[in-house]
Amino acid sequence: MTNAGKSATFWENHYSRLDDQWGTRPNAVLKDLVTALTPAPGTALDLGCGHGGDAIWLATHGWDVTAVDVAQTALDRVAAGARATGVSDRVHPARHDLAESFPEGQFDLVSAAYFHTPVDIPRALVLHRAAQAVAPGGLLIVVEHASVAPWSWQAGQDVRFPTPAESLASLRLGDGWHTERCHAPQRTATGPQGQIATVTDNVLALRRTP
Repeated sequence: MTNAGKSATFWENHYSRLDDQWGTRPNAVLKDLVTALTPAPGTALDLGCGHGGDAIWLATHGWDVTAVDVAQTALDRVAAGARATGVSDRVHPARHDLAESFPEGQFDLVSAAYFHTPVDIPRALVLHRAAQAVAPGGLLIVVEHASVAPWSWQAGQDVRFPTPAESLASLRLGDGWHTERCHAPQRTATGPQGQIATVTDNVLALRRTP
C-alpha cells in the first residue's frame, strides 16, 4: 500500500471510531488569532479539517472556507455540520491527501492546526506549500503539538519537539513575511474520552506582506 493509501486508511478508521461530535468546537488558539489579527473575513483554507470545528466557526464569522481532509468520513461530517449551522454555502469540503495534491488558488487565511499524522508524509513540504497559498496581506496560522497528551498515539514515546523558532525556520519562507506570533504557550486540553491535561503548543502566525 502506498503512503497515500495508508494515510486515507488510517484517518478513515480514526474518524469512524470517533463520536461525530468530537472536534466540532473551534480551536481556541485559532479563534484568538483570527479575532486579533484578521480585521475582516475573506477566503480561508483549513488543512486537516477533521470534523470541521474551525471551518464552521470561520464560516459563521463570514469566511468562505475550503475544508480539506484525506478522510471522506470527516468531510461528510463537515458538510452535515455546515448544513445544520446554516453555512453550507460558505464551507466547501475537499478531499486531498496533501502529500499528493493541494488545493489550487490563494487564500486570505491558511490554517494548519495540529496537522500531525503517524503516517510518514513530507510534512515540511506540505506546510511550505501552505505558505505559498497565502495571498498577499494574508495570514498563515500553524498550531502544532509541542508536548505529548496522555491520549496521543505518541504517549509513552520519547519525543523531541521543535522549538517555535525551529518550526518557523522549517517553513523556508524567505523574504516578504512578518511574524505576528511565534511562541509556545500552555493550555488545558480535553481528550476524546473527556480526559483533561495541560499541554504545550507551538503557535505561529505569519503575515505575507502585500
